[in-house]
This record gives sequence, structure tokens and C-alpha cells, in this order.
Amino acid sequence: MKLKNLLLALLTSLVIGVFVVGCSDDKAEKTSKKAEEVFNPFDHSKDERISKAEKEQFEKAFAEQCVKRETTANPNADKDRTTQSCTCVATYLMKDLTAKEAEKFVTEHENPVSLTFKFENAAYHCLQQKAPPKDAGFTPVTPK
Repeated sequence: MKLKNLLLALLTSLVIGVFVVGCSDDKAEKTSKKAEEVFNPFDHSKDERISKAEKEQFEKAFAEQCVKRETTANPNADKDRTTQSCTCVATYLMKDLTAKEAEKFVTEHENPVSLTFKFENAAYHCLQQKAPPKDAGFTPVTPK
């Protein structure tokens, strides 16, 4: 008798489960406006706009910090090279600079992680512009 009641309860719950899950309207779901707007971390079109003066202030501050960081023990010999490279990097960073990044760097004297990634890309771009050193004329000799 217990087995019969258990099987009957199991069969009843199975039938109810099939009907509940199977019942749906054939209308397409309405997508809300929020569902359409997918978060894209690389889309800065809705970010706060940054003025040209703020960008120039960032460029100057970044280039100065970069020159200080990159200058070795002989500052006179390195000054021209580092100034040119650091200015190139700062100018390249300004192209995709957000207001939050500029504020953190200039006002709060912090380096946001996003700015670090952009710096690496800018440094690669700026250092690739320089011509590679000329070959010293050495050619490998192959044994005969």
C-alpha cells in the first residue's frame, strides 16, 4: 500500500511538472531597454567629457613624471631622449583619456590600472617609431 501511494504521488507530481513547464505562451518575450544595453568596458562614449585644457595638463604632468622616472644617473645625456619618448607616450595616452583617469592622475596623484595598460600600449607604439640599430656588418660564417 505504501509503495502504491508513493508511485501515485510520484506520477501525479510528474504530470503536474510536465504541464507547468510545458505551458507557455508563444509570444516573443519583450526585451527591456536595460537588457539591450550590454555593458562594454571599452565603450567610453557615455563617459564624462574631458576638456582640452585638462588633457594638456595631464600631458604635461605625465611627461614630467615619465622623464623623472626614466632619467638615469647622467640626466644631461638622457634628457633629450627621454623627453621625446615621454612626450610621445603622453600624447598617445591623451587620445583615449577619460575624465576619471585624468582626475586620478593629476589631482589625486594615482595611476589607475586602465592607465597602466594604456601606457604599455603607448610605449610600444612610440618606441616602434624609432629606427632599429643598423646591422654591424657581421654575418654568420657557416662551416664548409
